[in-house]
Amino acid sequence: MGRVEGKVAFITGAARGQGRSHAVRLAQEGADIIAIDICEAIPENPYDPATQEDLAETVRQVEALDRRIVAEKADVRDFAQLKAVVDHGVAELGRLDIVSANAGISGSPNKSEDIPDDEWTNMLDINLSGVWRTVKAAIPHLRAGGRGGSIVLTSSDAGLFAYENIAHYVSAKHGVVGLMRTLALELAPDMIRVNSIHPTTVDTDMVQNEQIYRLFRPDLEHPTKQDFADAATQMNAVPIPWVEAVDISNALLWLASDEARFVTGVALPVDAGAAVK
Repeated sequence: MGRVEGKVAFITGAARGQGRSHAVRLAQEGADIIAIDICEAIPENPYDPATQEDLAETVRQVEALDRRIVAEKADVRDFAQLKAVVDHGVAELGRLDIVSANAGISGSPNKSEDIPDDEWTNMLDINLSGVWRTVKAAIPHLRAGGRGGSIVLTSSDAGLFAYENIAHYVSAKHGVVGLMRTLALELAPDMIRVNSIHPTTVDTDMVQNEQIYRLFRPDLEHPTKQDFADAATQMNAVPIPWVEAVDISNALLWLASDEARFVTGVALPVDAGAAVK
């Protein structure tokens, strides 16, 4: 028996990166998956978007584990799309037990006063309001199951302390913590647990791009991956530049499993000690 055997998980941002890793890791432990991704470019986001081919690869990897998956293109800025996918997924797979509100963007670095209004709005709409919409679409199904459940919101170490030049990202990720704590109280009577995960830098497309390299090395005109790695290592207590997506997935798996059945309202860093340095 897997640690989430027979359960169904809804994962946003599942086409690649942490989202795909979450889908595969939960499927390895027995879960069926409802997956979404926007699969298109987002203005001002500094890296190439996931594609529908990426989402199809997530489907392939989950099905290779002999698990079922319902995967659709959807935008966390659109509640009607989210609700339609969750409703369809539950109708196909029979239940909902786990929610991973993972979809997010990094945005472009700027001093607070120089962040364009539309970029601020877009960041909050995806990284905070999109998390709320995800949960809003899922809660009725979690309640209807009568078995409790686990909601895991992806925040960041930037949800625990400040970084310069990304006020929009820091604000959204701090907001996720407040949302998590409020939901933990509201949903506790239904035995639905709500927690957040706070990664340091993770080796995904969201981090491995020149905009992020410049955020960490503003002293260089064209910083390299190695320049970024050197700076990122200094941020962490454990001397590594980044963690892998599966490290976050393993934490999510634990929070989703019955091993964490009384863990709720917790902001869990998976950050190589960055938060205590």
